[in-house]
Amino acid sequence: MPADLELLTPPEAAVVAQVTVRDIHRVIDEKILPEHLYTVEGGRRLHVTACPLVGFYFHAADALTAEERGKLIRRVSERIGPEAAHKTITHGRSRPADWTVHDGFLTVSLWDFATSAEHRHAKLAEARRMVVEDSEILDGTPVIRGTRIPVYDVAASVAAGLPRERIRSAYPRLDDHKIELATIYAEATPPRGRPRRPLMPGSGLKVVSERKVARRRRA
Repeated sequence: MPADLELLTPPEAAVVAQVTVRDIHRVIDEKILPEHLYTVEGGRRLHVTACPLVGFYFHAADALTAEERGKLIRRVSERIGPEAAHKTITHGRSRPADWTVHDGFLTVSLWDFATSAEHRHAKLAEARRMVVEDSEILDGTPVIRGTRIPVYDVAASVAAGLPRERIRSAYPRLDDHKIELATIYAEATPPRGRPRRPLMPGSGLKVVSERKVARRRRA
């Protein structure tokens, strides 16, 4: 694979393809994805153009057999060559016909998967621009640009099921768009070590018990 192609880590590729990280590893381990669309040297990386193919493989599982999906992926991947370097997913293949494959009586379009991956990739790029790491701000904790709001705390609040209005109330400088980008960034760039709990306390919580448990004395 040429070194100048944009490569994504498994979590990044999972965000763009809208699948799980486990799915990304599966397409490599089971050789579902052609080898020229990924590399394992120095860590697994996928070409960004492979994301529509990965998304198609898993989201079309109810409609097509694994054998048929694999065959269609190979047919489409033959159209993806070195000229894809530094280009967006749909650049040079900007029409639905460019992502349509005919196999006997079967005709399948991957156009929706391509445009969806293009959109998610753009969102990921925007999320990267929004997040900064500065040693003078919270000891380098990734924060939303122009604020001291930890991006992983916002994402953890979303993952905990807190309503958007409560998150916006706790962080007045956020809007729904920034909250969405924070979750995308956190999914694509998972923090190392033990996940942090969100700093924002959940309002409206009720104490169901105040029973104290005595410490066991040492013998």
